[in-house]
Amino acid sequence: MTSFNPAVDIPDLSTKTILITGGTNGLGRQTIATLAKHSPEHIYFTGRNSEAATEIIAQTQSNSPNVKLCFIECNQLSLASVQAAANVFLQQATQLDVLICNAGVMATEPALSQDGYENQFAINHVAHALLVKLLLPTLSSTAASQGEARVLFITSLGFMYPFPGCVMFDSLKTTQDFGPRTQWARYGQSKLALVQYAAELARRWPAITFVSLHPGVVNTDLVARLKPEDKELVHQTNPIIIEPEEGVWNSCWCATTEKSNLENGELYWPVGQLGEHTKESGDQNLREKLWQWTQKELEDFVSRTS
Repeated sequence: MTSFNPAVDIPDLSTKTILITGGTNGLGRQTIATLAKHSPEHIYFTGRNSEAATEIIAQTQSNSPNVKLCFIECNQLSLASVQAAANVFLQQATQLDVLICNAGVMATEPALSQDGYENQFAINHVAHALLVKLLLPTLSSTAASQGEARVLFITSLGFMYPFPGCVMFDSLKTTQDFGPRTQWARYGQSKLALVQYAAELARRWPAITFVSLHPGVVNTDLVARLKPEDKELVHQTNPIIIEPEEGVWNSCWCATTEKSNLENGELYWPVGQLGEHTKESGDQNLREKLWQWTQKELEDFVSRTS
């Protein structure tokens, strides 16, 4: 574990524009609080809870009055909402130094997104893939003018435990309700997709830094809202569960450390340590299949809503 103290190790961020998805609670909210102390030029954050957003803005500006904050409403179960949120950002900002793809759900009941995808895959992967696609021009221009731009995908150890078929592409437009406890496999395939997608984006856009990261097992609402048997499983398999204040350290390190400390496309354990890949997360054939599937779905969406 890299020695990390956010109070002293996060540099001055006064020239940085940051966008955080899922910023109204949990790790997203704590990430805003932590980074705001280092005076970024602007923090944009997305979410569905406008009342919580208003509270976050007031609280953050009372502690860091010089930081500009902007809430962009976004429901990641709807690609139309993601597209609208991206448009709001692009209307207001010409620079994007750090995009933190933080929004996510875990072990939810079988359900479909508004666009007909398995809901965990929709929120955790597809919505972020569309957001990144829409923001790539701004990320690219920022990298050219500022010397770098970064995209962080918040994954978890769940990426190690997907379905036996890794990503079950043929059934992603169903609830994938294959029986008891398959909610964890659905979760795992969505988090595996984030690791794979970060690596492929890094290969295709090497001027931008893309990484995936595991924050640790954090005591957030994702754990609190689990069924009792699932919550017990989390505690049995993870004896060390950290609080949100520490749970954002790895993402804050990845967002602010010197560019030379990061390997583009790689996975990071907390804090700042190169993660170990599984056979599935390093599978180039799976990576290419995920890329092609995702691009097709995003193209179809754009054609339907243009």
